[in-house]
Amino acid sequence: MNNQPGDGYISYLDYQGKHRGILSWLLSTDHKRIGLMYLYAVIIFFFVAAFLGLAMRIEKMAPGPDIMDAQTYNGIFTIHGVIMVFIIVIPGISAIFGNFFLPIMIGARDVAFPKLNLFSWYLYITGAVLGVLSQFAGDGPPDTGWTFYVPYSAESATNVIYALTAAFILGFSSILTGLNFIVTIHRMRAPGMTWFRMPLFPWSLYATAWIQVLATPIVGITLLMVIAERTLNIGFFDPALGGDPLLFQHLFWIYSHPAVYIMILPAMGIVTEIFPTFSQKPVFGYGAIVISSIAIAAVGYFVWGHHMFTSGMSYWSRWFFSFLTFIVAIPSAIKVFNWVSTMYGGAIDLKPPLLYAISFIFLFMIGGFTGLALGSLATNVHLHDTDFVVAHFHYIIFGGMGFAFFAGIHYWYPKIYGRMYSNRIANIAWGILFAGFNLLYFPLFIIGIQGMPRRYFDYLPQFTTGQVISSIGAFILISGLILMTANLIYHRKRGAIAPANPWKGVTLEWLIPSPPPHENFVEIPEIKHKPYLFAKTEPKE
Repeated sequence: MNNQPGDGYISYLDYQGKHRGILSWLLSTDHKRIGLMYLYAVIIFFFVAAFLGLAMRIEKMAPGPDIMDAQTYNGIFTIHGVIMVFIIVIPGISAIFGNFFLPIMIGARDVAFPKLNLFSWYLYITGAVLGVLSQFAGDGPPDTGWTFYVPYSAESATNVIYALTAAFILGFSSILTGLNFIVTIHRMRAPGMTWFRMPLFPWSLYATAWIQVLATPIVGITLLMVIAERTLNIGFFDPALGGDPLLFQHLFWIYSHPAVYIMILPAMGIVTEIFPTFSQKPVFGYGAIVISSIAIAAVGYFVWGHHMFTSGMSYWSRWFFSFLTFIVAIPSAIKVFNWVSTMYGGAIDLKPPLLYAISFIFLFMIGGFTGLALGSLATNVHLHDTDFVVAHFHYIIFGGMGFAFFAGIHYWYPKIYGRMYSNRIANIAWGILFAGFNLLYFPLFIIGIQGMPRRYFDYLPQFTTGQVISSIGAFILISGLILMTANLIYHRKRGAIAPANPWKGVTLEWLIPSPPPHENFVEIPEIKHKPYLFAKTEPKE
């Protein structure tokens, strides 16, 4: 099946229903438009948070106060983390590419609950705006860090309640999106698309959706408990009122470590689509990748305690959490093996999406191996709460989710907009981004091992070299981000017309026109074979 533009073809970009202009977007229940509204919001908030991060790096170019005082630094640090984690990284790939491509890739016309999907977006925007406003309203920026640890969040006189409420609302958006995706995958797959005929990106979204539905309510309740403690003087966490501050850490990380997999599993799904397409050969170990996705989601619920090794846990508890931390690395290693094996012997076409996907493997492996150092009891005691943790976190989240996101936007850009970007500029931007990222974060491993504490406004002169190199990397990284974004924005209207299948892919999104029709398919396709059979399913142009 290959629906080409012709009589009666209306792309989702041109479709006009009962609303016109901006209302045709703001009131649309089309999953593709909702996905793009998430995309545009995420890009705006990303650059806000990125420039806040750059401001922190400028402050750390020399010891002592340079452009801000300690309180301002704490406020910027907190809102940078809140935006990046709760507004960008957790919802990012699922809300954008999941919304846009999940129905298409399983042969459906929309998600199961289109109106609920739009409501999720409005919840997301409400929470995001409230989170940013917490920097400016009331008693000043929250200064607790994005983890909202008590007693800081219970005793601080700043706008902590604003930020807590924002994170709570964002959590509801995440739960509703996950629920929508689970029902969509269960009930709306095309005829003949059995579970093991489904592409691997929908599989990753399915595993992620269960984490969203089961784990997110825990952090929502926890945030409400902190609000109740601040407003009603209820002693959940305050020892003076009979509470336990360690209870907060347990409740927070019971959600927040699975949240890492909410971030990384869809990223793994994206690169799993890219490797076979640009190698022109089937995925190696389809079943192993599916099972490893489910295994990561399942085991990820039980490793939260490795964030708390220095908090006063029993020996056997620490041993148990350390052991499971090493166990959860096994399915991730299986994926890496399968990705490399997929490329082995393939007809490699080194386009920008593949460059970002290969970078994902490299950066994610650095993050993974350093995570094992943090998961080991002996080394964790030395490295806990140092800049080593900051570097590890960013290699996993930015190097993982971030570079996979960049791979995805370059991979599906022709399908979304029906235009091609400049490969040359995209390659240059990738090189700048890759160099800037490693220059920014790798020195933090070194100074972390040397003892540089994380979250500190100031530092001793012995850490100056590493801090300066890191700050230079931040400027290079921002330059690459600006060039990449400018390339995509410029070619949105001026790029060459994209064919339906510029990369010679074989999943369903490449068998419909670019950009897709309003309802995706003229006729719902019937699936008769496993995915990624390139020799048998090469579509006609």
